[in-house]
This record gives sequence, structure tokens and C-alpha cells, in this order.
Amino acid sequence: MTVVAILVGVLFVAGLVGSVVPWLPGPAFIVVGALVWAVATDFETLGWGRLAILAALGVVGFVLDFLAGAVGARRYGASRWGVVGAIVGAIVGVFLGPFGVILGGVAGAIAGELLRGAGVRGSVRSGLGALLGLLAGIAADLAVSLVMIALFLYWAWRT
Repeated sequence: MTVVAILVGVLFVAGLVGSVVPWLPGPAFIVVGALVWAVATDFETLGWGRLAILAALGVVGFVLDFLAGAVGARRYGASRWGVVGAIVGAIVGVFLGPFGVILGGVAGAIAGELLRGAGVRGSVRSGLGALLGLLAGIAADLAVSLVMIALFLYWAWRT
């Protein structure tokens, strides 16, 4: 059981790192860690319902990562073009390395506004909004990951 606990701990640490580094699927590592624990303990303290709750929280964290930049851009005056640009840029950025999501979201918001015909100043302002939104999304993803781990610890060692 010690090996399982160490593996789960490593997956949880990877999950926390992944919640801060946009390219890594942090909450997914936490869900996998919880699943490993559930299987190793024959689902005694962590059943399918609780795993489903952790998975749902993981999806929330994932969605926050992609939509936060668009929300930030919108709050800083981006049009629909800028918002769509931020989303598309973040999705494309996934394939460009650890900080591609951030850079892609910012570049997408700026490009969307420029394509719409907005001035450079307004476009950069939308890009700044996307950056702030993406950073807020990372903070929210970290918070969700911490809640997931806290729930796991409560459920797994409550007995």
C-alpha cells in the first residue's frame, strides 16, 4: 500500500504543477491518482460517485483554462472577434509548448481585434485582458485542484 500511496502522491504533485503550467492537464493527474487509489483499495473509501465528483471538478478546471482568456479579453473591451481569437489562440497554443496557451490566447485576442479593423491600442488592450483572464484561469485551476485533493484526503482517510 505504501507504493500506491507514493504513486498517488506523485500524481497529485504532478496535478498541482499541471494546474499552474497551462500545457499539462493538472486535474486529470489528480483524477488518475484518485482512480489508482480507488482500485488499490477495492473502492472501499472512494467509490464511483466520488470519482465522478472529482472528474466533474477536473472538467471545470479544464474549461476554466480555455475560457478564462476569452472572458478577460471581453472584460477589457474585446469584440466577438477578439473573444473568438482568444479561444482559438489558446487551443492552437496547446500544441506550442508549456506557455503556448497563454501566448496563443493573447495573440489570438489581438489578431481577432486587428482582423475586425480595431486599432492597435484597442487590440493590445484586448490582449492584455486575455492575459489577465488566462492568469485568473490558472489561479482558478489551482484552486480547483486543491479542492480535489482536499476532498480526496477527506474521503480516503476519514475511516
